[in-house]
Formats: sequence, C-alpha cells, structure tokens
Amino acid sequence: MLRRHHRFFQSIQVLRDAVLVAFAVYLAHLVRFSFPQTFPFREISPLNETMWVGAALTVGWPVIGWASGLYVSRRTRSAITEVFDCFKVSLISFLVIVTFTYFVRDVRFSRGVFVLWALASFIVVALARVLSRIALGILRARGFNLRHVLVVGTGHLARRVVSTVEQNQSLGLRVTGIIALDEEKERIGEELDGVRISGVISNLRSILNDGSVDQVLVALPMEQLGALKTIMATLSQETVDVRVIPDLYQYMTLCGGIDEFAGLPLINLQATPLVGWNLVIKRFFDVLMACAGLLVVSPIMAALALIVRFSSRGAIFYAQERVGMDGRTFTMYKFRTMCASAEADGEKMTTAKDPRRTTIGIILRTLSLDELPQLWNVLRGDMSIVGPRPEQPGFVEDFKREIPRYALRHKIKAGMTGWAQVNGMRGNTSIEKRIELDLYYIENWSMGLDMKILARTVFGGFLSRNAY
Repeated sequence: MLRRHHRFFQSIQVLRDAVLVAFAVYLAHLVRFSFPQTFPFREISPLNETMWVGAALTVGWPVIGWASGLYVSRRTRSAITEVFDCFKVSLISFLVIVTFTYFVRDVRFSRGVFVLWALASFIVVALARVLSRIALGILRARGFNLRHVLVVGTGHLARRVVSTVEQNQSLGLRVTGIIALDEEKERIGEELDGVRISGVISNLRSILNDGSVDQVLVALPMEQLGALKTIMATLSQETVDVRVIPDLYQYMTLCGGIDEFAGLPLINLQATPLVGWNLVIKRFFDVLMACAGLLVVSPIMAALALIVRFSSRGAIFYAQERVGMDGRTFTMYKFRTMCASAEADGEKMTTAKDPRRTTIGIILRTLSLDELPQLWNVLRGDMSIVGPRPEQPGFVEDFKREIPRYALRHKIKAGMTGWAQVNGMRGNTSIEKRIELDLYYIENWSMGLDMKILARTVFGGFLSRNAY
C-alpha cells in the first residue's frame, strides 16, 4: 500500500514540476520580449516558433531531475538540500540545451530566454517544493501523513534515534514503541525517553500483526549486532521496511555516510566531501569569482605593487610553499609585507609587533590586501575562494603530531578566506579552535555557506585586529 502511495505522489511531483517548468518557459519568453528597453537588440520571436524547445525543456527538466535522484522519497532530506538539488537540475538542463542549440545553428531561440528560463525554473520549482514542505509539516504536526516506526534496541543509539525523531516531527515519523532483546524481557512496560518498551525480539511478529507499523529501525550497539540475524529471520515474513542504523558514530571522523561500490554497500567513516557536481559547481564559482575579482581589483593591485616596490628593498611579491589539498604543496603568492631578510633565520610565525614587518606591510596585513595575488592561485586551481587557510609544510607536520584530526582539513582545497577567519580566528589565535571551525565548514559545506563566508569577508572581514 505504501509503495503504491509513494508511486502516486512521485507521479504528482513529476507532473507538478513539468507544469511549472512549462510556465517558466512562457514567463521567460514574456519577460524577454515585453521589455525592449532592456533587451533592444533582438526582434521579437513568436512563441509558437519556439514551442518545440519549450516542450523539450518541459520534458527534459523532470527527466534530469529523475536521473539526479530529485524524486527519490527521503523524509530526512533537508529543505536546503532539496533547494540546492533543484538548482543543480536547472543548471544541468540549461547547460544541456545551450550546448545543443550551439551545434544546431538553425534554431531560432533567444539565448536570453534560456538564461531567464533557467532562473525562473529554479525559482518556481524550488518555491513550490518549499511550500509543499511547509504544508506537509503542518499536516504531519496534526497527525496526517505519518510513518509509524518501531525501534529495536534500548542503548545509547536507540535513545539517539528516539530523540532525533522527536526533534524533527515535520519529517512525519513517529516512534510507536521500542523492542528490547530477549534477555531484557523484564524491561517490558518501562519507558525510554517517553516511549514505551512494548516487547522483545521473540514476539516482534505479534506486535507487527496489527499493521500499524510502517518501518522498523534496528539501533543496536556493535556488541549486540549478533541479534540482527534473528531479527531479519523474523522480519523476512513481514512487509514492513527495515533499516539498520550502524553504531559507528564514534569512528566517523569526516563526512561519514552510506555509499555503494559495484553493488556492494559501503559505510564511509572518512571521505572527501566535495565530489561530483558539488566539485564542478564549486570550481565554476571559484573561476567566476577569481576572474571577476582580478578585473575589479587589478587597478588596486597595480597601485599596491608600485607602493611595495618603492617603499622598501626587495621583491614586490612574496612566494612561499604551502600545503593544500591532499597534502600536496603549492606556491602561494602574496604582496611582500616584510623586509627582504625576514626568513634568514628560518620560518617563524608572525607575531604582534613583529619587527620584520615593513610600514606598508602592517597596513596591507591589517586590511588583508596582501592576500589579493592569491586570486591567481585560485584561477590556477591551487586554491579556492573559500576554504581552510593553508599553512607552511614545517608547521603542518608539527600540528599533525600535536592536534588530532588536523590532517582532515586538507581533504579540500585551501582558501583565501574561511569559516575560521570570519569568526575571528586569524593571526596568533587558538589552532585547536581554528581546526574545529575548519572541520565544521568541511562537514557542512554548501554554496550557501560559501556565499555567507564571502559576504562576511567583504563586508566585515577585511579589517581584523588579529591580522598582523
């Protein structure tokens, strides 16, 4: 029954998105050709001449969405993830249709309409999905569209499951009971975080007979997983969905999750966070921002180069080896802010009132203007606009020995600015706190977080009392 309902609602979602994408085509065409003062260089293209392209977009968007997993039912998927998935589908659809029309030269279709359509399709579909989530959340809070869950286990993992479900009621899951191991029979009737222990594994089938349970979540600690064979033998005669929550949280260090390799299930304990389209989108963002940045600040950089050159003896730029993604070293560029003999006695951390700094160097460091040449590093692919700040190889080896999980910050590219920096962790501040913030960024990466960090850097992060 649940599977039939799922297929029905899935079909409704596909149909809804197709209608909205068709509306976005019409809206884009209307905007493009209703404002000649904004788009003066094209003759008006009749809508009926471009209907076949609109039809292709209307069908293509849901197809790409289906292939991308947009219609897979996941009650645990966050709203931000769903909106970002819509953005990815709109971007892919836009790139596909633009590539196609580039090679088919006789297509009469405004490229401006394509751009407007991509933007409109993302907005209307994402908005519809957000509104649907709000409506579902209201319905679920009132007891509709619920999935009733039975949790197997009474330990810390089971408590965490119960707590998580209780804190996310908008997902439509309700824990109706807890199943204990057979040797814990005396605990029947007790409550675990407000949920009654309703039975043990040996009478699990009788509990399921009334058909009120939709899912069974097995949340046993590792030392009790031997009971899983008995549980599955019992549940193999039932039609409920069964999911196992592995007791591996204490081993997961970075971006843990479930994956698949040639049909074999994999549990990631430590994985690279940026893969697939996320990697492509972040790189596209980096190149776009680096090009725009170089165009905007090139006059400032030229003026700073002259000031550095004539204010003190030495080179304009300072090149230094830093450790980046996967522990590989690269040459990072900055405007020189210290005297030419600053590293005659070896590498040292910069300190407040460091005598090696030049007068101009103090100003550049305080305003973070010495970092501008790193836009070239971003364009080359050595760095990203946003990411953990890179360190010198000598310091990295010391930190790896002294600070647990330090090496994990090298799972992504180093950045010109980062979550640690916009939270005040610059200069001679706590390395441990800096690593904590860097790992938070990696675990919770999204384009939204990158934009937030960039905005805080531009509007509030250039001037820092910790920068010296």
